[in-house]
Amino acid sequence: MAATPPPLTQETPAVDFRLPGTDGRTYTLDDIAGRNGTVIVFICNHCPYVKAVIDRLVADARQLMAEGIGFATICSNDARAYPEDSFEAMHGFARTHEFPFPYLHDADQSVARAYGAVCTPDYFGYDAERRLKYRGRLDEGRTTPPPPGARRELLEAMRAIAATGTAPPGQIASIGCSIKWKPAA
Repeated sequence: MAATPPPLTQETPAVDFRLPGTDGRTYTLDDIAGRNGTVIVFICNHCPYVKAVIDRLVADARQLMAEGIGFATICSNDARAYPEDSFEAMHGFARTHEFPFPYLHDADQSVARAYGAVCTPDYFGYDAERRLKYRGRLDEGRTTPPPPGARRELLEAMRAIAATGTAPPGQIASIGCSIKWKPAA
């Protein structure tokens, strides 16, 4: 089922975490934060929205990382109900798409809950002081590529935030598959 994040709550601070990555390291927010800002994207392996944007996401992440913006992706889906989103499957997904950033596993879903993530992909863009400035989308592509000449919304927003500290107006929320939450205990 498709889901859309709630409206942006400007200035919300990024939540710290400690999560294992597919590269064998454990990461905290300090480890991934960039001097000019930070992007955290909640994704998974099986979602058609993620599959449609992943290579564009990787390309834009490479550019942003080269400009001092930290970048990480997090999978929080219930791997028992969705084995294609297991930590083991995440390793292959990261390799296949040549992730230049950490792909982190939120097995207990506490990080997704702390951030208020609701869908995959769900984008969180922070300024250098780790205050939320962007809760939009990658671009106007959904499960198909964007039209020729479409704006690269995440890339442009993070560049503006890094340069001015100001959030771009008119942010359009992402849309994607709902996060696959574990049953309540």
